[in-house]
Amino acid sequence: MSQPRYPEWVLSLAESMTALRQIAESRPVATLAQAFADAGYEFALVGGPVRDAMLGRPVTDLDFTTSARPDETRAVLETLTKNIWDVGRDFGTIAAQVHGEQVEITTYRADTYRDDSRKPEVSFGDTIEGDLVRRDFTMNALALLLPELKLVDVSNGVEDLLAQRIVTPASPEASFTDDPLRMLRAARFVSQLGFEVAPETEAAMVLFADRLDIISAERVRDELTKLLLTADPVPGLELLVETGLAERFLPELVALLTTQDDHGRHKDVYQHSLTVLRQAIELETARHDVASGEPFEPDLVLRLAALLHDIGKPATRRFEGGGVTFHHHDIVGAKLTKKRLRELRFDNTTVKRVARLVELHLRFFGYSDQQWTDSAVRRYVRDAGGELEQLHILTRADVTTRNRRKAERLEHAYDDIERRIGELAEQEELAAVRPELDGAAIMRLLEIPPGPLVGRAYAHLLEVRLDEGLIGEAAAAERLFEWYREQTEDANG
Repeated sequence: MSQPRYPEWVLSLAESMTALRQIAESRPVATLAQAFADAGYEFALVGGPVRDAMLGRPVTDLDFTTSARPDETRAVLETLTKNIWDVGRDFGTIAAQVHGEQVEITTYRADTYRDDSRKPEVSFGDTIEGDLVRRDFTMNALALLLPELKLVDVSNGVEDLLAQRIVTPASPEASFTDDPLRMLRAARFVSQLGFEVAPETEAAMVLFADRLDIISAERVRDELTKLLLTADPVPGLELLVETGLAERFLPELVALLTTQDDHGRHKDVYQHSLTVLRQAIELETARHDVASGEPFEPDLVLRLAALLHDIGKPATRRFEGGGVTFHHHDIVGAKLTKKRLRELRFDNTTVKRVARLVELHLRFFGYSDQQWTDSAVRRYVRDAGGELEQLHILTRADVTTRNRRKAERLEHAYDDIERRIGELAEQEELAAVRPELDGAAIMRLLEIPPGPLVGRAYAHLLEVRLDEGLIGEAAAAERLFEWYREQTEDANG
């Protein structure tokens, strides 16, 4: 007798429920579910974990929702563990560690944003259906009631999940008015999950793009970061540009759309930048040392630099000799990068590192025309500092020419510079280039106290080190005395 044939979605749903059942039967989840049930409260796995389990993706965070108010949630948790902390009591969220698993439990909510507010007005709801309807997208408006293992789907989330469609539970106008950040989340899910935004949802993103202005820069930054750390951020970035959302917080990216290289014979600078980002991610992934056993961690600094490396071009575009030039767009771009990232409230270290890469991204291209001296290689390493590996990747990714011969020439040239850096590093500890005499030695030899003169002497010896490599402490001392005599003679006229 032949086996009955079921639609593919039926099989997918069956597999999904098996995955959800396995989570429900795990010791931490089963313990929590029974404790809340015994206390008389509803309790459910909700949102991302349910979605990811149904998609066959790894479930890394366990988020729960409950009818219990925050104080009641804490009281239940105190019967199970001492490791309890408030991650957002005002928003109804209590976190705990139960049987080695970190969990977050949030009271049913029904909050919205006022027209002029950057923060939601928090109010607690009474039903799980009401909580789910106020969530961002139908695929995240799914809950598994525990311990009864009942799937709650109030807005056809399963259907949209199987169709790989991003839809809001309520009308998109109401959803994006309630929380405008959801529009950025839609772009992130496009990249993270490979889903498409429903036409009516995308139309609302265009209509309500200016609503994003009420969201704090920190929250926008966090959502942009999550997007850039996906395996392929490009589809999400394209959606942000097409809907006008990028103009609200990253106008420099949008400005690249109208900046052509060579009278449009190549891709516009916008498409070039997206290609560089993709190629940088490919190289970043390829260079990950699988043998080390360390998990792959996406590099935010590299990805920001790849996306922003050419944002200085619109301001520096000039038409000269029948062609287009962008002189000093690296310097201008570094300044614009600092300004934009600071406005998005990135930390100072990230801002400094990304701007350094943007400023240095053109440095290599003269090497392919005329091989550098050892001194130039040392300076390249010194200027790159801790971003040398990212600069290697960014420079290689920045080659998007369709001229195979040119691309191969640039690739071989960069292979050569990396080889020379490696050789010099072995000989001279190149990663920590510094003079062979430190400040204390300079003061002792010249018999001078601490002060600006010591700094100038140190800078001079660093230039000697970069130009000539290791020359030994005795030779360095001779150079120091020569320099000091010149300073003294100049001072005496």
